[in-house]
Amino acid sequence: MVIKVFLASSSGSTAIKKKQQDVVGFLEALRVEYDPLDIACNEENRMWMRQNVPEEKKPANGIPLPPQIFNEESYCGDYDTFFDAKEDNSVFAFLGLPPPPGSKEAAQADKAHIVTNGNHVEEMNGDLEDTIEVPLEERNGDAHVEEEGEVAEGENADDEAMEEETEGDEAPADEEEAVEETDEVTEVTQAHAEEEEQDEADDDREEEDLQSEEEEELRQLEEEEEAEVQEEEEGDLEETQEEEAE
Repeated sequence: MVIKVFLASSSGSTAIKKKQQDVVGFLEALRVEYDPLDIACNEENRMWMRQNVPEEKKPANGIPLPPQIFNEESYCGDYDTFFDAKEDNSVFAFLGLPPPPGSKEAAQADKAHIVTNGNHVEEMNGDLEDTIEVPLEERNGDAHVEEEGEVAEGENADDEAMEEETEGDEAPADEEEAVEETDEVTEVTQAHAEEEEQDEADDDREEEDLQSEEEEELRQLEEEEEAEVQEEEEGDLEETQEEEAE
């Protein structure tokens, strides 16, 4: 399976350049082999990318911007979906590749497998405990059980008192930690939202630039065609004049 990354080598957008560098740099860090395909210098690559990005994944104007990622002919996603997979440590799943042994993604997969089968493990452990446990009365006799019960009641009372004191001390600390965690989450969310807004603005500018480039190319082609037609007409006129002169 070959990972294809469609890029624009001569893009004038700083945001697109940064996104392309992030994707390529992370793939190289993970030692994932990929094939970079330039859409700026190769019209065939550009048309293939536009035709194979699903309609529901295209922007409002219908023109998807690089980077776009494919696994062979299968569409993986754009920068935003790649970034989400990166944050979730699921890049290999995003690419449709098996995670390498020892990676974080492989560890998460193993943990998920253990959680999935956790009920079965707990049932087995419960059966073992029931099998091994021996009633206290049979081991120590009634008198010894009563003494242990009294000692246990005293210890439980002391433990409850200690727990109440500890809970009273830990409650403010827990509240402070919760507030700090909430502040951190809020800051990260705001930073991500600001980055997305900036990226959207850059994308809009890039779309306008691409449209302007395409319009300029069409205008140049029309001018060239008009010039060729005019040259042909002038040539025909000269031939006609020469024939009349003869």
